[in-house]
Amino acid sequence: MQGLSFVPSKIFLTKGVGKHKEKLASFEAALRDAKIAPFNLVKVSSIFPPRCKLVSLKEGLSYLKPGQVVFCVLSENATDEPHRLIAASVGLAIPKDPDQYGYLSEHKSFGQTGKVAGEYAEDLAAYMLATTLGVDFDPEASWDEKRAIWKINGKIVRSLNITQTAIGDKNGLWTTVVAGAIYVP
Repeated sequence: MQGLSFVPSKIFLTKGVGKHKEKLASFEAALRDAKIAPFNLVKVSSIFPPRCKLVSLKEGLSYLKPGQVVFCVLSENATDEPHRLIAASVGLAIPKDPDQYGYLSEHKSFGQTGKVAGEYAEDLAAYMLATTLGVDFDPEASWDEKRAIWKINGKIVRSLNITQTAIGDKNGLWTTVVAGAIYVP
């Protein structure tokens, strides 16, 4: 990392869930489940850098050291209400042109399934990318389900999400879900 000129070269996705009688401990448990608890996480806004490579969780973690300051786009949600469905999701829209930047979006919800929350986060990321490209964007008309790609103004855009859901603990323990995109130098 070189001062303020840091541009991540890799990014990985992760998710986790945790439960505990204390809200903060529940959050820590979710970070442990997601394998990112040993790092000092710094939340940043939602740009997928040009020429950034999406790597696996295992590969991404291999570049990091405990205690390291790590930038991330992190979605989190928590409840202590028994049986309440919660979700945390991060969506990505990655343009085909590697010199163009893409978008990430965070979404959290109550009562949405993982599929619905994940699709919402993907739609939001694709919308933000479309507006950057200066085009009108209709998610219903732009999605090509067969190819799992977006078509925005003739440009092909890949989208995906990472989503974690959980149902609030029946005994009222805090239940926390996290989903994140973790930047790697």
